[in-house]
Amino acid sequence: TTEIYTLSLHDALPIWQTLALLEERGITPIIVKYLDDIPDAATLKSLITKLGFTRAHDLVRNKEADYKTAGLTAQSNDDNVITAMTQYPKLIERPIVVKGDQAVLGRPPENALTLLD
Repeated sequence: TTEIYTLSLHDALPIWQTLALLEERGITPIIVKYLDDIPDAATLKSLITKLGFTRAHDLVRNKEADYKTAGLTAQSNDDNVITAMTQYPKLIERPIVVKGDQAVLGRPPENALTLLD
């Protein structure tokens, strides 16, 4: 099963490009719209691990207005960052493509292809 985590299907060009690349290869991913289905802390920790990130902050969109609202900084600890992402899901980088125990950011969209080998 392949999943794509995104804000919405109307989010941005990368989601459409990533989706098209997968569908061209016969893959119809499950779309997880995380404004409708906000990931809990355990899901976020799992995504961070699958992405191979060493810090939760690596998954944050630090230019979002909610970044400042949440009081985050580059030095924020993982628990604070994960809590902020559950409260302000727009902070989560997107799209995230997940297949099994691996994940990649779909920026650029071609990153998704690394999961298909």
